[in-house]
Amino acid sequence: MRLLAVDHPLIAHKLSALRDKHTNSPTFRRLTDELVTLLAYEATRDARVDEIELETPVGPAHGVKLSSPKPIVVPILRAGLGMLDGMTRLLPTAEVGFLGMIRDEQTLQATTYADRVPDDLTGRQCYVLDPMLATGGTLAAAVRYLIERGADHITAVCLLAAPEGLRRVENETGHLDVPFTVVTAAVDERLNDKGYIVPGLGDAGDRLYGLAD
Repeated sequence: MRLLAVDHPLIAHKLSALRDKHTNSPTFRRLTDELVTLLAYEATRDARVDEIELETPVGPAHGVKLSSPKPIVVPILRAGLGMLDGMTRLLPTAEVGFLGMIRDEQTLQATTYADRVPDDLTGRQCYVLDPMLATGGTLAAAVRYLIERGADHITAVCLLAAPEGLRRVENETGHLDVPFTVVTAAVDERLNDKGYIVPGLGDAGDRLYGLAD
């Protein structure tokens, strides 16, 4: 597993506003959208491309286009939906799948309750959207799930990550022979006894949508 904590003043600025408990849901959604677009720029550095020949208004040129099969973006429901527009703004031709996973607040284990992902992901690059990499159970389960379907390159985009979650994801996916990268705006201090990131930003789903899970 490769970790990329993106160090950029605009990312730090928007993340600080997201952390503020006084930031309301409409502003939180807008900031999340903007922050994910910035993270997506880094997350797509390894996007596969093919060389092409083209004509500019003044002559021939060499260029590139995204390779086939198209990459697929997979938001983890429900909070991952708040990251979708920001990601597809940079990858408008990508396909989108949906994976519903929920964490049991007692066991902290993730279970799948919804699946709208192609059965065959052979040769596909996958971008997983999961705002909070906290205990790591949800992301690790999602990565294993996508690899089982044939994905051969996975990048997770997260607003925040906790050291405990990163260690768990690495432990549970390190034996899998597929390149896997976590791109995040920051790695925070720790988890609290309820499995929330500290200092974090609270429950991303509730702050995006204003409703309890």
